[in-house]
Amino acid sequence: MAKPKVIVVMPAYNAEKTLERTIKDIPAGTVDEVILVDDCSKDGTVALAKKLGLTVIQHETNKGYGGNQKTCYAEALRKGADVVVMVHPDYQYDARLVPIMSDLISNDICDMVCGNRIRTRWEALDGGMPVYKYVFNRLLTMFENFVTGQNLGEWHSGLRAYSRKCLETVPWEGNSDDFVFDQQFLIQAAMMKQRLGDVPVAARYFPEASSINFKRSCEYGLEAMWCLGQSVLQRLGVARFALFEPKSGA
Repeated sequence: MAKPKVIVVMPAYNAEKTLERTIKDIPAGTVDEVILVDDCSKDGTVALAKKLGLTVIQHETNKGYGGNQKTCYAEALRKGADVVVMVHPDYQYDARLVPIMSDLISNDICDMVCGNRIRTRWEALDGGMPVYKYVFNRLLTMFENFVTGQNLGEWHSGLRAYSRKCLETVPWEGNSDDFVFDQQFLIQAAMMKQRLGDVPVAARYFPEASSINFKRSCEYGLEAMWCLGQSVLQRLGVARFALFEPKSGA
């Protein structure tokens, strides 16, 4: 069998200080290409990415975290990726896990793999995760697992790997351009019976790592709950939402 094509995508915004460290952590020879999509950074992210030999796409206007991912996945699919791994260039996640996550996809064990930062409570808190985020994360994850029938260790990680089939089945193009994009995608994938899995990854919170504030966290949580509620209404036959309709031909 031909070796699967693995592409790492990086949704970037002001990542100049952490990008090179992140790239250096990706084990040599494990990916075919790294695509960085810059969402109108105000620092030297783009120049550094080009210097490092990455494929760079620049948005002319800021499209938001979800909007950035849409460009990432569309470009990776266009380039023929069999496996797509999203790694944040802010060094918040351990890029050494890229080959482990991609192997779970390419060996047909999972359709989607997430990083799990909450293997234990003390590791998450020692890694700098704010207490309120830890509590919200635990409560939402438990509830989302219960409603969807999944058993993920964490629903709120930004480290993710996808099979081509998963990206061609889930209608992510219609998702939010904001942070709730990640939750919508996971709920969609669960609804469409994609095989979800996770791997442990250290929590890293530090000044240069991106993180939303308390107010945005609350808004994100409410939006995630609304999306979960929509999925329940669809499963019960009460209403239908385009969000949960597989792509034609999938």
